[in-house]
Formats: sequence, C-alpha cells, structure tokens
Amino acid sequence: MLVGFGTTLSIGDLMEETKSIASKFINDNRWIRGRFEWQRGYGVFSYSRSQIDDVIKYIMNQQEHHKKRTFKEEYLDFLRKFEIEYDEKYLFEWIE
Repeated sequence: MLVGFGTTLSIGDLMEETKSIASKFINDNRWIRGRFEWQRGYGVFSYSRSQIDDVIKYIMNQQEHHKKRTFKEEYLDFLRKFEIEYDEKYLFEWIE
C-alpha cells in the first residue's frame, strides 16, 4: 500500500484505521470463511517524493515479481537493506 499523508496523523493511527476499515469490509462481504482478523503489528517503509514513480512501478508489478521471489524473502531483504534490527518472533506469521 502506498500512502502519502501529512504530519497530523501518526503511522500507528493510520494503520489502526486502515486495518479496522479493511477488516469490516472483508467480514461484511464474507470474502473468507470465518472471521478475518489482522495479525498484530505492521511494517512501514518511507520513501522520498522523488522515488514515488519507482514505488508505483514496483507495486504494479508485484504479482510477476513475486513469482521469482517470495514476499518473505523480499521483506527480510528490506529489513537488512535498511539496517533495521528485528527479532524473528515479532515478524509476520508467514503464509507460504
């Protein structure tokens, strides 16, 4: 998801609101069997305005891109590339 926003909203508030609205939409439309719930937490990476076109191209090509490289592989590479310290126990419950 690519989002641009000002300084009046925190990333935590944005994610809480996004997850809430998306969960309600998925459950109201019965897109899955049972009740949909998000995992705890989220990952966020920021990019400068000059990189927006590259990020959009990446998003538009994700389906093809992930035929060669899984989301898990790519996410862990992002963490390493941006030198983000992490503990495996706090990462996603990977669905592969």
